[in-house]
Amino acid sequence: MSLDQILAVLPSGSAEEALARQIDFDRLPAHVAVIMDGNGRWAAQRHLPRVEGHRAGIESVREVVEGSARLGIQVLTLYAFSVENWKRPATEVSTLMGLLKRYLRSELNTLLRNDIRFHVIGRQEELAGDVRRELADAEAKTAANAGMLFNIALNYGGRAEIVEAAKKLIAEGADAESLDEQRFSQFLYTAGQPDPDLLIRTSGEMRVSNFLLWQIAYAEIWVTDTLWPDFRKRHLLEAILAYQKRERRYGGIKHPAVAGR
Repeated sequence: MSLDQILAVLPSGSAEEALARQIDFDRLPAHVAVIMDGNGRWAAQRHLPRVEGHRAGIESVREVVEGSARLGIQVLTLYAFSVENWKRPATEVSTLMGLLKRYLRSELNTLLRNDIRFHVIGRQEELAGDVRRELADAEAKTAANAGMLFNIALNYGGRAEIVEAAKKLIAEGADAESLDEQRFSQFLYTAGQPDPDLLIRTSGEMRVSNFLLWQIAYAEIWVTDTLWPDFRKRHLLEAILAYQKRERRYGGIKHPAVAGR
């Protein structure tokens, strides 16, 4: 999408418009991954039950998914539910799954209209049957879309993903001598996708929380104190601008080191 098309859907004179004008659309991150954190704290600040924070966070999901697609991001991955989240109260887990189903039903037309392909990464086999059916339906109905790929990490754990990939390799009788990083990557949930260029974390926490551990090896990390329910398109634009100001060296150096400096 061109800058003019982006500006056409942003309020004139808004912070979003000012930020969008600064973005270099030739240097967008191909893959943006987001750790959506802070729903509980958002609710606590308002003396509300934790589940209300999750409900409020749905609007942020809508904003980021549609905003990323309009910007021209190739892949967006949102961390929705970890393998550790089963430790939470059963009522909270049930509410989260209900919100997920409701989101898929209400937003399917938006995904189709914006040519977004929906994909699930994680241990789907451990989810309830009704949840799996909703996920499969959304994946099937958006499978032909050629625009942004929207991954939702559900019942996901980075370490678990790596272990599962190793098991698949062993089951195939992989030869240790022929194994390299590229071959191993083909057995991950994200096989065939570019690794994240930009990892966003909300709520100010400085940790990666077992998210895409293999894939984020060289990702630029941007952390904001903003809680997830308050995260909007302007925060996404701020993250992309910060990313574009950084020099990605992948372990090397751009300029030769000079003695004494």
